[in-house]
Amino acid sequence: MAIRREPKEDLRIYLQDARDALLWKLEGLSEYDVRRPLTPTGTNLLGLVKHLTGAEAVYFGETYGRPFTGPALWITGDAEPNADLWVTPEETREQIVGGYRRVWAHADETIAALPLDATGRVPWGDRSEVTLHGSLVHMIAETQRHAGHADIVRELVDGTTGQRPGGDNTAPGGPAWWKAHHDRVEQAAKQAAAREA
Repeated sequence: MAIRREPKEDLRIYLQDARDALLWKLEGLSEYDVRRPLTPTGTNLLGLVKHLTGAEAVYFGETYGRPFTGPALWITGDAEPNADLWVTPEETREQIVGGYRRVWAHADETIAALPLDATGRVPWGDRSEVTLHGSLVHMIAETQRHAGHADIVRELVDGTTGQRPGGDNTAPGGPAWWKAHHDRVEQAAKQAAAREA
């Protein structure tokens, strides 16, 4: 028998699942590893958390007249480009993670207090009017997108994969199996490229 929940609670649960997956990617890593850029554009684990803190502050705070102080998003024009996507040496992991958890609580209060059809205004863009339903869908998509980035960054740091501890949702196999799989994918790519030439 399927569990029946209210649609708003389903959306909140999916958002929380994405939040939890993102923070799990920080566990057991050094200060350097949670901060270091692993893509040419500087993507790093703690910066993703900082960015999502600002996004939730806007989408569940200011948008509905319930301001929450969080890192300014560069897209709002209140910060230098990408300021919310990296962490300065003076900012601690505890500050960043603690701020993210506080914004969750604030967002969850907004979600509980308002109906799904409540309207608010995002402070930028052509489509600035949004419903709470729209804010939830947006933040689920945004958080899952960045959790996916974190999946890749964490794998590059130390090989850890999966959605959560004890439930890695990847094919079973040790290092030798994954090396063979990697090589098979590489070979398939080379064969396809050779056909194109």
